[in-house]
Amino acid sequence: MAKSIMLMGTSSHVGKSILTTALCRIFHQEGRRTVPFKAQNMALNSYVTLDGREMGRAQVAQAEAAGLAPMVDMNPVLLKPTGNSQSQVVIMGEPVGNMSAREYHKGYSLKAWGAVEEALDRLRAEYDLLVIEGAGSPAEINLKANDIVNMRVAKHLQAPVLLIADIDRGGALASLVGTLELLDAEERALIKGLVINKFRGDVTLLTPALDFLEKKTGKPVLGVVPHIEQLGIDEEDSVSLDEKRYGDTSARDDQLKIAVIRTPKLSNFTDFDALAGEPDVALYYVTTPDELGLPDLILLPGSKNTTEDLLYIRETGLETAIRERVTAGTPLFGICGGYQMLGKVVRDPLHTESEHDETAGFGYLPSETTFAAQKRLRQVTASADFSFLGAHISGRNLLGYEIHMGQTDFLEKTIRPFHIAQEDNFVSDGAVSSDGLVIGTYIHGIFDDDDFRRSLLNQLRVQRGWSEIPVQYRYREEKERAYDRLAETVRASLDMEKLQAIVEGDR
Repeated sequence: MAKSIMLMGTSSHVGKSILTTALCRIFHQEGRRTVPFKAQNMALNSYVTLDGREMGRAQVAQAEAAGLAPMVDMNPVLLKPTGNSQSQVVIMGEPVGNMSAREYHKGYSLKAWGAVEEALDRLRAEYDLLVIEGAGSPAEINLKANDIVNMRVAKHLQAPVLLIADIDRGGALASLVGTLELLDAEERALIKGLVINKFRGDVTLLTPALDFLEKKTGKPVLGVVPHIEQLGIDEEDSVSLDEKRYGDTSARDDQLKIAVIRTPKLSNFTDFDALAGEPDVALYYVTTPDELGLPDLILLPGSKNTTEDLLYIRETGLETAIRERVTAGTPLFGICGGYQMLGKVVRDPLHTESEHDETAGFGYLPSETTFAAQKRLRQVTASADFSFLGAHISGRNLLGYEIHMGQTDFLEKTIRPFHIAQEDNFVSDGAVSSDGLVIGTYIHGIFDDDDFRRSLLNQLRVQRGWSEIPVQYRYREEKERAYDRLAETVRASLDMEKLQAIVEGDR
């Protein structure tokens, strides 16, 4: 049976996901058959597996770091916030309905535990080592009785736990001591080591504090991990959006400006990571009309609640600002929910996403979208064939995935820019406006293809009067290098002998 190591934090956003990714890579490099696991994820960044099921994006990155294809056993429960304290509950990759926080925590979470146990059993039988991520803090007294992601998992597996604190936000020592104090004796016994994360400066200055921490808690400090800039690794949830660049003020004169409209229920912002990595691109986020500036391209991202986000764009004045830029010749590209917004109307007769029966769209595309009860989940391979800013854009073997509950139909003949391979034929996807300035697609990950992405960027460069350039950035190759860099940093920061002893049960 597989061994396990679990990472918990003193709070959310202390770096559990990233350190889990690092350990997956380290153990994979050592030749262990390593698999990531998180019982329950709450995030709007999700992914579709090869078998057409949905899981959290953080476990996708961890799987890649471990040299594995993502599968829902790595994340059996996914909660996707929809608004008004409601979340869509996804069990083993399939949605089972929308629930309030109270409904889920008081009535359903322990039912979901069965799926967690079954996933753990399968992974333990197949792999050598499980690297397990917790969520939030294990010391949330109000949630512990129905918790299925922290100590319930650790107790079930008798997994040794590393407790992580973020020193960058302050109060790390107090957080570690306080968390341990709030755990019961059995839970404290499972904590085998402490980790200080996101440290900036001279680590030797921490020595007195670390000595105190070990004496106070009786737990070894395994190391101090530095703050790592520009990780180049997929982010888990919208918390990280607060750390993104807003407005175009920091763009260099030799960079294209690409604006992403940030809405309250923005999902899958990882769609734009490849664009952000391009050296000739300044990608920034926009929440107000003033932040929009003069972009070369505007992106409308996916949304967990298309109707509410559409109304948000309208009510904040962003719709007017976007229209002004499109009228001036700036192209607009929508993905999934953003694509739905570009049509004439969005209908939700079953109130799948909101209480609105019908909402007017932007009207750039002759389409209407109707939400249904059934979610569309699939990986796709597509080709591209359309005109963009006066140039022909083509692409083959574009890999991506679909996650949507809306069906989009067209009121008149429309240019369809993408063609998805389906058995022995192709199914058209997306649409282009008659003037060629507005484009939409259901395909997440469409910008991950290096050649396709560069073709679009080169046309934006031509519009600026700049010359075209060859591919500058190999997205997937850079991700692999990022996993290696992360592993190297964490390996150098932790006492690996102590960690190995903890994993083997010797401490």
